Amino acid sequence: MSEFATLTDMTTDRASAWLATAGLRPTRQRVTLAALLVGDGADRHATAEGLFAAAAGCDGRVSLATVYNTLRAFCAAGVLREITVDGAKSYFDTDMGDHPHFYWEDTAELTDAPREALEIRRLPQAPAGAEVVAVDVVIRLRRC
Repeated sequence: MSEFATLTDMTTDRASAWLATAGLRPTRQRVTLAALLVGDGADRHATAEGLFAAAAGCDGRVSLATVYNTLRAFCAAGVLREITVDGAKSYFDTDMGDHPHFYWEDTAELTDAPREALEIRRLPQAPAGAEVVAVDVVIRLRRC
């Protein structure tokens, strides 16, 4: 699988449907970015910079700020999940199901870890006035 989907009529149609399920207006930029992310139906972990480069290769009319704003809108709409590594590097995951990740330190790549291998038996109680919204598990790896 390539890092991003190829823009075709089929991928842009799928992207438009994905945006509609999220209640997002299908602007040209949103459709382009959504087609690159989910147009082929494959799940991926994208960075804003990688998506910006892929979009520039398609039509070149999407700024990096637009990519960031669009990714944030997709997250707010609940169709994309942001995974932050080291407090500075963000990956955007199209797989919305609960699952852990491997972070490869040598290549700065984020990949899915097997869901069935993770077992969380208990979480600390949330402080008063708060609730647990999500638990992100990122397992850092270094090749030996």
